[in-house]
Amino acid sequence: MPTTGESGEKPARGRRADARRNQEKLLAAAAAVFTASGVDAPIREIAARAGVGTGTIYRHFPTRADLVVAVYRHQVEACAEAGPTLLAEADSPFGALRQWVDLFVDFLVTKHGLANAMQSDSGGFEALHAYFLDRLVPVCARLLDAAVDAGEARPGTHAYELMRGIGNLCAGRDDDPRYDPRRLVELLLRGLRRPRPS
Repeated sequence: MPTTGESGEKPARGRRADARRNQEKLLAAAAAVFTASGVDAPIREIAARAGVGTGTIYRHFPTRADLVVAVYRHQVEACAEAGPTLLAEADSPFGALRQWVDLFVDFLVTKHGLANAMQSDSGGFEALHAYFLDRLVPVCARLLDAAVDAGEARPGTHAYELMRGIGNLCAGRDDDPRYDPRRLVELLLRGLRRPRPS
């Protein structure tokens, strides 16, 4: 099957797929830079990591807030889509939950500073927060329910509670280099885990 037309150009579907891959690469680069340097990192740093010019970034995302929101949504989608995959592939439902929590913590670290970047649009931030809850709470609930049903987790914890608790443990991570939220999240998960019968 030919992949180019008479003019030698790719068909529209191929161009769209390339554009989507390029945008995902750009968003992944921005997420990595935001994680390392915060959401105020220079755009040229993101462009260098993505292997594009700064003009390419501004063409897709005219303002920093546009880029931050796109990274946020991209990270939410990646976290949401990982849940069912982990549940299907992990050794146990609790193992899937643990791996998903690691991704969720990564997301929270990337999300750090979003509120400041969105100060000029509080309505937009509220809409993003609702989107975050709508996409991720059901995924966490499915993983948690599977772990409870398998007898690997204690019943009675709600997904929203667990996510809120993890979020609180991740808050203030940058304020104190001695503080490691992952260690405390691990303690939280140990408390959630039901002991194996001796």
